[in-house]
Amino acid sequence: MEDTAIDYAAVFQALPGMVALLTPELVYADANEEFLRMSGRTREQVVGRYLFDVFPDNPTDPSANGMRNLAASLNRVVRSGERDAMALQRYDVESTQRPGEWEERYWSPVNAPVLGPDGKVVLLIHKVEEVTELIRARERDPGDGTRVMEAELYTRARELQDVNERLREAHAHEREVALALQKAMLPAPHPLGDHRAAVRYQPATDALNVCGDWYDLVGLSGADRIGIAVGDVVGHGLAAAGVMGKLRSALSAASLVADGPAQALDALGLYARSVDGAENTTAVQTCIDWESHTITYSSAGHLPPALLCRDGTVSFLDQATDPPLGARPEHTLRPEATLGFTEGDILVLYTDGLIERRDEDIDRSLARLADALARHRRSTPESLADALLHDLLPAGRATDDAALVIIRL
Repeated sequence: MEDTAIDYAAVFQALPGMVALLTPELVYADANEEFLRMSGRTREQVVGRYLFDVFPDNPTDPSANGMRNLAASLNRVVRSGERDAMALQRYDVESTQRPGEWEERYWSPVNAPVLGPDGKVVLLIHKVEEVTELIRARERDPGDGTRVMEAELYTRARELQDVNERLREAHAHEREVALALQKAMLPAPHPLGDHRAAVRYQPATDALNVCGDWYDLVGLSGADRIGIAVGDVVGHGLAAAGVMGKLRSALSAASLVADGPAQALDALGLYARSVDGAENTTAVQTCIDWESHTITYSSAGHLPPALLCRDGTVSFLDQATDPPLGARPEHTLRPEATLGFTEGDILVLYTDGLIERRDEDIDRSLARLADALARHRRSTPESLADALLHDLLPAGRATDDAALVIIRL
């Protein structure tokens, strides 16, 4: 297993249960072999077609409600981003052998979301158990049907348990390797001149949602100047960790020779075009100059750094924001902005896993961060970092990894 990449497409096709992938518009994106076999449809009859064109209600049954119930469940998942298990459904299917004839079928569906980097639903997992024979057995002989149902459900439960256990083991192994790689590539916190930053990397609970975030701190030429950056690669796991390492190193090197953060991000954007998986990466680069008491910054689609002033007010560095890396087809120079700071202010850079929630807009997320910073404004950077993780991350289950850098100015 250590040297073999997992072919998740093959795993999907080999799953013992019926599973299909739908777009939020309820168009089939894919279906595994068991789904096609049990539904009596070919791949060409399913993939790329609207769900209810493939499986309409029985027009001869005025009480048919399968379409309405299934559509309601799937739309709930799209709106909420939460899993939805349906009650047992009668949903008749037109015979492929005898068009115009409808076969009485019973299904037990579960619908679950697949979320994109922005927390929005990009796909729907439509998992179905076909229980028609169990229902018919129970109708023929309630006692015998119950025993058949119990035996069949036990067998299917054990099969799914085995598959899930193998997937958990594979995911756990990938998580372990990816986190080790992440730790090796992210710099350990160390003093930069007279300044020391508190840094945190908090991995997601989910094995597949780790290792896209990074931070970097580097001493710059000139007087008392340092560069601090954070970034977020689209994607997760080992592939994202590899891309993250390349981009972090490239931006760190570019910031040493570039004439400011915008030029450093400009160079990173050009480099990212040659790195598979780097497209749509977000990053923000800052340059702190203690001699002039200024912060110069540029952002490639990243959330704005926060400046916590000594009086508890919070300002967001959002005046030099541009699209993520690779988002523009043509090369364009990136913007840059500068603002002043007072000794004792605190600069906070972070990635979206710290504050974003899929059920709220970004303004509310930023307001929650500002409130937490104001409440803990008298904390040291190390204590403030711990307080932010405690206050802002979901209790018990972080759905995305988070990077955080805090420095007292």
